Amino acid sequence: MTLVTLSPSLRHRLMDYAQLLRINRPIGSLLLLWPTWWALWLAADGNYPAIGNVIVFTLGVFFMRAAGCAINDFADRKVDRHVRRTKDRPLTSGRIQPKEAVALFLGLVLASFLLVVLFTNTLTLYLSFGGLVLAFIYPFMKRYTHLPQLFLGAAFSWAIPMAWAAEAGELSRLTWLLFTANVLWTVAYDTLYAMVDREDDLKIGIKSTAILFGDADLRIIGCLQALVVVTLVMVGSQAGLGFFWYLGVAMMAALFGWHQYLARNRTREGCFEAFLNNNWAGFVVFAGLALDRLF
Repeated sequence: MTLVTLSPSLRHRLMDYAQLLRINRPIGSLLLLWPTWWALWLAADGNYPAIGNVIVFTLGVFFMRAAGCAINDFADRKVDRHVRRTKDRPLTSGRIQPKEAVALFLGLVLASFLLVVLFTNTLTLYLSFGGLVLAFIYPFMKRYTHLPQLFLGAAFSWAIPMAWAAEAGELSRLTWLLFTANVLWTVAYDTLYAMVDREDDLKIGIKSTAILFGDADLRIIGCLQALVVVTLVMVGSQAGLGFFWYLGVAMMAALFGWHQYLARNRTREGCFEAFLNNNWAGFVVFAGLALDRLF
């Protein structure tokens, strides 16, 4: 058997595409995946969600997160060169052309759309158009408002009503309560992320909640985190969930306290570590939900 050996140029090319789509950094996909699974398991109303929906929405999470990264780098290709963390990205450095990023965005969106069309229902299909709009406009919001994190929160949370509609065939007040919790959580952790780039963003005129909140940043993040916990407790109460759900929410609250400690000096490294740790905050809530359904 002859093994196919990639030429160095092709290998570097594939690595650039992987970097553009953040395949080498799955944190964004995981932060999108946990709330999507929360919705699927809750919408199943005491049962396990259909395996087809789990597969469709897991693939959709990874496709749409990659699409979002491509359009985000397209939108930021001129400003990223002035930010320490992003100046060597393949689109900014010219290793990938803008039209290639747009083509990847469209291709990944089409793949996600086909999953919805072929394997879900009409309500989910209608909701998918809202998700597409949010995914497209979010990267441009940092030029016009200090609240781009709010738009990201809506974009990252839109999988919740879509997954709920696919599993339950309808939406409920509980759907939007979970949606609210996730928006609040996303604004909190993405503000930590924005604090990493705050000095660079101030120089080039990019807006963010990290800049808007100023010296009150950690206090406001703490308030948002507290609201997330309260809202998830309300979700548990309305859904009739038990001990393991509340244990998962309590563990998330403990992790939020750890994030405050990590970011206490507002260093780039501390804020970035706190941001990354939110993956575990989403996981413990899902683990609590899954165990609650199991037992």
